[in-house]
Amino acid sequence: MGMAVVMSLFAGRLVQLQGLDSKVFEAKAATLRVREETLPARRGPITDVNGHELAVTVEAREISADPTVITPARRDAVAASLATALGVPKADIAAKLALPRTHYALLARDVSLGAAKNVLDLKINGVAAAPQYQRFYPGGNLAGGLVGFVGDDGTGLTGFEQTYDKLLGGKDGKQTVETGGGGVDGQRIPMTRSVRQEPVAGQGVRLTIDRDIQWAAQKAIAERVKASGARSGSVIVMDVRTGQVLAMGNAPEVDLADWKDVPAADWGNRAVTEVFEPGSTNKVITAAAALEAGAVRPETVFEVRDKYQCADRLLNDAHPHPPEHLTFTGIIAESSNVGTMMAADRIGDQPLYDMLKGFGFGAKTGGGFYGEEAGLLPRRESWSGSQRCTIAFGQGVSVTALQMASVYQTIANGGVRITPQIVAGTVDQHHRLIPAKPGKRTRVIGTTTAKDISRMLEAAVGAEGSTGSLAAIKGYRVAGKTGTAMRYDENCRGYCGYTATFVGFTPADAPRLVVLAVVQAPKNGHFGGEIAAPVFKDVMTFALKSRKIPPTGTTAPSVRLSTDG
Repeated sequence: MGMAVVMSLFAGRLVQLQGLDSKVFEAKAATLRVREETLPARRGPITDVNGHELAVTVEAREISADPTVITPARRDAVAASLATALGVPKADIAAKLALPRTHYALLARDVSLGAAKNVLDLKINGVAAAPQYQRFYPGGNLAGGLVGFVGDDGTGLTGFEQTYDKLLGGKDGKQTVETGGGGVDGQRIPMTRSVRQEPVAGQGVRLTIDRDIQWAAQKAIAERVKASGARSGSVIVMDVRTGQVLAMGNAPEVDLADWKDVPAADWGNRAVTEVFEPGSTNKVITAAAALEAGAVRPETVFEVRDKYQCADRLLNDAHPHPPEHLTFTGIIAESSNVGTMMAADRIGDQPLYDMLKGFGFGAKTGGGFYGEEAGLLPRRESWSGSQRCTIAFGQGVSVTALQMASVYQTIANGGVRITPQIVAGTVDQHHRLIPAKPGKRTRVIGTTTAKDISRMLEAAVGAEGSTGSLAAIKGYRVAGKTGTAMRYDENCRGYCGYTATFVGFTPADAPRLVVLAVVQAPKNGHFGGEIAAPVFKDVMTFALKSRKIPPTGTTAPSVRLSTDG
């Protein structure tokens, strides 16, 4: 009787396994055989305005090994062979092959197709190559801080690689396959079900920069930083009529091929991230405020001494000199701090503050530059008695190189500011360009004021005794301004260095291009006219030839700088 009961229980369990639970076990077994794989999307390119690639994705391989397949006796020989093929230390490979209780050890990423073939030709059981994409930067450090770079996982970390990461990255696909042996280590079973969702390739980003002008600009600023023993420098080239940035370079510039070996402080784009006191390049804003208010004319004469009492401080001119009778044009051309303060006194604080705001101080430019700073414009209510004087000649406010370049683009463009533009458009999967919207246009000063300032700036380059003579370009009418500002340095907790700047445009009577060069903390000299003006000349000369911009053939009008003698 007991035996019958036992046999009936076995019979019932057998019926349950073969009938009632069979579908459950079948489903569980199928689940164990199914593996989901990611199909990476191809990242879109970043190009210059002419479609030359600055960042591109190429096919590569990921090399891995199953340490359980490689016996301890074979490890040394296998590690030696793989190290030679991959160009990595043998000890690194050996350590990964010795990992316990794992079927997967990543040996190398971003391996070229040729190197991967060399690995597979070794026919080492347990070593595999999987497809992946590698980001490649053909220009090395060309526009490095602007373009940015991606991390090991392929996502953008800095620059436009980060700003446009989602658009560039596309959307990964996926597929599920059935494998034998279970888990991720099994081989795919032929003729079994497979579900595949195709990846969507990323779109491209086309910048406004011109590769050739960018190269010339970086070369010029790097050479000047080295020759002057400076800490760093930046250079910008802008199209006056569109606000498009044709070049934006820095020194030092991050090499995108080896960014991990570059200090993090040098990863960014200093032209928009580094703020500094502009010095005398800021005097055009004081001039604009005074001219717009009708407080002065270019020919207005001031008796300029080398010291000026402003509230509780006695401020000095750029250099000692006897009393001079300078026209307002002469004050700008000779870069007189005292003369500029005297003109500012005729209009008061509020008009000057409003003009600084109008030219974009204290706010980002709106061009969508990665890491851009807004600079510093103190609230007018917080100005001290002497601060209103120092702000007039460019100390006590802070700007980026791009902000200052935008000021001169506005003057060159007849008083109309155009939001700086760095992205020409995006390129879809069918290689069609979708143009970006033009930069916003805002009138800041009147046409007459802009023309008056342009003539004053032309005198600052071409007139005898002017500070910008080294920026002159034979055959062209050049308008521009030097800047030499004391530079705050946290290392000495005070002003213990200089910022040397030159910014200008040409042809002065029909402006097409703006170039700004700024050099931080030079040791061999410090005046903007001697340090930065030559960079302006070299870069502008190259850009004029590259863009095929001829001289206008006109001559500069004669202007009077002084009534003395």
